[in-house]
Amino acid sequence: MSTLTSIHRDAARVTAHQPSLLARLRNMLSLRAQRRALARLDDRALDDIGLNRDTALSEARRPVWDVPHNWLR
Repeated sequence: MSTLTSIHRDAARVTAHQPSLLARLRNMLSLRAQRRALARLDDRALDDIGLNRDTALSEARRPVWDVPHNWLR
């Protein structure tokens, strides 16, 4: 019985840290806006943040569900 209780407690802890559907949608929309803004930067601004045009455009073309793994925790 204690194993079942432990599993239930662990599952509750994992789901408690999952963002809501609305929060995930907001994050996706924000990421999309950030990537679009990155694509619009001129070469001087890109140089200021240490990126070249090819890298910036490559990042801007990524789909909204393609995020760094540390964002998924």
